[in-house]
Amino acid sequence: MTKKIIIIGGGIAGLSTGVYAQINSYDAIIFEKHSKPGGLCTSWHRKGFTFDYCIHNLAGTGNVPLREIWNDLGAFEGTEIINHEVFIQIEDIKGNVLNIYTDLDRLEKHMKEIAPEDSKTIEEYVKAGKSLSGAGFFSMGMDGTLSKLKIAPHVPKIIKWGKITVNEYAEKFKNGFLKRAFPHVQYDMNTSNIPMFPHLLFLSGFYVGDLGWPKGGSLEFSRRIAKKFTDLGGELNQSSKVERIIVEDNRAVGIILADGSEHRADIIVSAADGHETIYDMLDGKYTNETIDKYYQAYEEEQEFGLQVFLGISRDLSHEPHAISLLLDKPVKLELKERDSLYLELFDSSTGVAPEGKSVIKVVTKGNYDYWKKMREEDLENYRNEKEKVYKIVLEILEKRFPGIKEQVEVHDVTTPATVERYTLNFHGWQPWPLPDGGFMSMMRGISKTLPGLQNFYMVGQWSNAMIGISNAALTGRNLIKELCKKDRKKFKTQ
Repeated sequence: MTKKIIIIGGGIAGLSTGVYAQINSYDAIIFEKHSKPGGLCTSWHRKGFTFDYCIHNLAGTGNVPLREIWNDLGAFEGTEIINHEVFIQIEDIKGNVLNIYTDLDRLEKHMKEIAPEDSKTIEEYVKAGKSLSGAGFFSMGMDGTLSKLKIAPHVPKIIKWGKITVNEYAEKFKNGFLKRAFPHVQYDMNTSNIPMFPHLLFLSGFYVGDLGWPKGGSLEFSRRIAKKFTDLGGELNQSSKVERIIVEDNRAVGIILADGSEHRADIIVSAADGHETIYDMLDGKYTNETIDKYYQAYEEEQEFGLQVFLGISRDLSHEPHAISLLLDKPVKLELKERDSLYLELFDSSTGVAPEGKSVIKVVTKGNYDYWKKMREEDLENYRNEKEKVYKIVLEILEKRFPGIKEQVEVHDVTTPATVERYTLNFHGWQPWPLPDGGFMSMMRGISKTLPGLQNFYMVGQWSNAMIGISNAALTGRNLIKELCKKDRKKFKTQ
């Protein structure tokens, strides 16, 4: 008898779970609150422009093991992968420029031309990125024990580079410009004190030709996976918000939708927001000290929390894909000073802007409390404040791209309150790291199952407190692989 699986949430984790369920002869039904698939992996259209919210550099686009998952999911069918020459260009008002080239040999040469006095530090930096390329960190967990064995020889490097922050490493440079520019190398997250290890993983990905960008953007990426799911016979119910999970004798047996309808299945899987799942759909009845402490440990300010989009009548194809602008004078956003802005640029070749036109996406930190309180107390003031942010950003862009003020055709601003409203993500957040920060802890997961509750599983970024679209897809694949093992079935990927 075919087992029926209900999946809550049609983001990448839910869609991945559904595709692999259908491939392995389970009967999967997805319930998604929004009218589109993808969750946070989304885009929207404004006056002929596409504003892309999610994908920056996608693991698994190159000839690497993780590519198998995207092939299984049909994620790249009918599109192409764009690989950028420059990961990020960091520039100041004096005309100094640091390009983090995706060709690491070119990167080393470029940095030595800027600062020959820092040759040893530069060589150490580039060598560290290359040295991590054989471990397959982005596909960690894909092959069970085998993937862990590949990582074992790299443990000393994980420990070493996990203890040094990007800011601390910047202090090793003698050159004044490199010292100021280097903290901005990873999506301009210069104030978060991120360890060097994640950044070096990106270098290792570029070194093997990975971490590209699927043309057309995030929503089209999600829609291709959704199509694969329905083509396999899966049922995708959109505009179908799940309110509660039905539990009988400590067994998850079904769900109740916002319209009051009940749906039952042999297995219930939540690919939805972790906090919403555990504390609202299940009333916080199936938790423990570790889970509770994790969800109480959030910070109100988050990376990528505030985003400004502009559709402009200018061709930016000659510009790098990403730029960090080091400002001569800090600007105040959310009553807080920022000394840099991170830009992503999309010309018409990316599929998100009309011919001869472009999209600029400006990203900085966002504070949930600041925006949520304002939106609840005075919606008009909230909208005015977003417009104020746009105008501040536009003044900065005018200095970098003279004449841009007259070329803006449409703009939009998103805040953490926007994300919460759109996806129900807790405080508009993506998951934050586990307190111990260990990779093995994240692999074991924080809430892949819940204590005392049977027939229930969680997939997605919240299940193991690890961000990344590829991670989300991997959790769905691994769950179905686990269910196949329990049901004594051979796990299939095609």
